[in-house]
Amino acid sequence: MKTRDQMIAEAKARITEITPQEAIERRENGDDAVYLDVREPGEWNLFRIPDAVLVPLSEIATTVEEKVPKEARVVVYCARGNRSAIVADAMQQMGYGDVVSLAGGITGWAHAGGSIDDS
Repeated sequence: MKTRDQMIAEAKARITEITPQEAIERRENGDDAVYLDVREPGEWNLFRIPDAVLVPLSEIATTVEEKVPKEARVVVYCARGNRSAIVADAMQQMGYGDVVSLAGGITGWAHAGGSIDDS
């Protein structure tokens, strides 16, 4: 049996993470990546990256293919970067070819000056 921390560490070893600064720069330079929020709806309702798509971690296996095309560039994020690592790993196994996890999650994004939608 693996611990949650072991699962996260293993996922992070198999995926690519980008810093909030890198993500902000990409977005400011016109990158059209899909920002996939894998937090729960209650977290989403507080604030999110503008134009993000919500698919909670618990629904990834059943819903992500309906909302995010496999050929899309995807930046997965959560609150601090742990759930997003697990989802990015799962999406790679599902055949998504260009998926990264946002290190530090939306918390890091906000602290780095990224825009937030709280409406």
